[in-house]
Amino acid sequence: MQTRRLFIGNVATSLAGSLATGKVLGANDRLRLGIIGMGERGTQLAREAAGCPNVELAGFADVYRRRLDDAHLIAPSARVTTDFAELLEDKSLDAVLIATPHHLHAEPFLAALERNKHVYVERAMAFTLEEARKMQAAARTHPNLKVQVGHQFCSSGHAVDAIEYLSSGATGQVTAIRSHSYRNTPHGKPQWSRPVFPDMTPANIAWDSFLGPAPERDFDAHRFTNWRYYNDYSGGSVHENLSQQLAFWYRVMDIGIPAAVTMRGGIYRWKDDREVPDTMTVSMEHTNCPWGDLLFTWDSGFGNNHPGMTEELLGTDATIVRAQQIRLLPQKVIQPGGAELIGQTPTAPRAHLQNFFDSIRLGHTTNCPVDVGFRVSVACRMALDSYRLGRTVRWDAQTEEIV
Repeated sequence: MQTRRLFIGNVATSLAGSLATGKVLGANDRLRLGIIGMGERGTQLAREAAGCPNVELAGFADVYRRRLDDAHLIAPSARVTTDFAELLEDKSLDAVLIATPHHLHAEPFLAALERNKHVYVERAMAFTLEEARKMQAAARTHPNLKVQVGHQFCSSGHAVDAIEYLSSGATGQVTAIRSHSYRNTPHGKPQWSRPVFPDMTPANIAWDSFLGPAPERDFDAHRFTNWRYYNDYSGGSVHENLSQQLAFWYRVMDIGIPAAVTMRGGIYRWKDDREVPDTMTVSMEHTNCPWGDLLFTWDSGFGNNHPGMTEELLGTDATIVRAQQIRLLPQKVIQPGGAELIGQTPTAPRAHLQNFFDSIRLGHTTNCPVDVGFRVSVACRMALDSYRLGRTVRWDAQTEEIV
C-alpha cells in the first residue's frame, strides 16, 4: 500500500495523462478487436468501439445465433462464431472485449491472455474469489498485455476532480463514504426482465457453453435470457452497480479489500422466481487505506428511483458529493467562509474504451487495471457471501480467504 501523498501524485498524473488528447494515429496503429458476448451490453460496447479511431471490429463470438446475425449489421465483414476459443485462434486479433454474463468472464479472459491478446472485461471482473485470483495472476504473468476492467467511472472527469479535491487536503480526515443506487420501472415491467423469443431453442443457443462452470441444467430459454435473475450466473445489483461505485473510490483513493462486510436485504419488489435481491444494504469496514480507517456503505433498491446513483465522501473539513456533477461542500463548522466547488473536468465520449486502446498503443497503465478489478471483485464476493450466509464475513489477509 502506498503512502497517501505518493498515491495521489501517481494517480493524478496517470489520469490527467490518460484523459488528455493522444497522439495522431497512423495506419500501423490500427487495432483489430474481437468481441465475446453480443448481448445488450456487448452490442453497445461494439458500437462505441467502432467509433474509436483506427479500431476494426474483426470478430464476434456469442452462444446465440441471432446475436451473431445482428453483429453483422455492425461489422459486415467480421468473422462470427459460437465458440470464443475459435475466435481467439485468430492471430491477427490484437485485443478482445468480454461482455458475457458474470459467471463466464474468467475462461475467455485467461484464454485471451494466453493467446497474447489485450483484454477489456466488463464489470465485475471476476465472479468468484478463485477466479479473481487466477485472473490477477494471469495478468501479472503477462505484464506487456493491457487489461481494462469495465468500470467506466474510472475514466470520467469526476476522477480527476476527486483527486484534485483530495490532494488539496480540503476534505480533511475521511471517515466514511455513503453510496446509493436506486431505480424504478413502469408497472408490469420488472427490472432486468427480457423477452423469450421463438428462436431461443437448443438449435440456436449453445446451451452447454452458456452454462460454462455453472451447474448442469436442462435447456431453459427463460433462464438464458433472464440470467441476471439467478445466483448461478449473476451477482445482481452487487456486480452491476455496487462494483461501479466501489471501483471509482478504490481507484481514486487506493482503498484495499475490506476487513469485514455485512449485507442484508431480500426480494421485496418482485416475486417472479428471481434469486438475486432487489433491495439491499451493504456495510464495508476498511482498515487498510492510506486515508485511515473508513466505513463504506451502499444501499440499493428497484422499487423507487430516489436518490438515484449518488455518493457522499464525508471528511472532517468537507464533503465530496458525486451524482451527475461532482461537488466539494465545505463543512461550515470548520470553514465558515468556504465556498462550494463544482467539478470542471469533462468526460470525453467513449473515454474508457479509448483509454484501453491508447494504453495498448502508448504503453501506459489502464485507468482500471486488474489490481483494482481484483479488489472490487473480492469486496463484491464478500457482500454476496454475507447475504447468503446471513452473517458478517471477514477477509483474512494472511491466507487471502473470505472467512
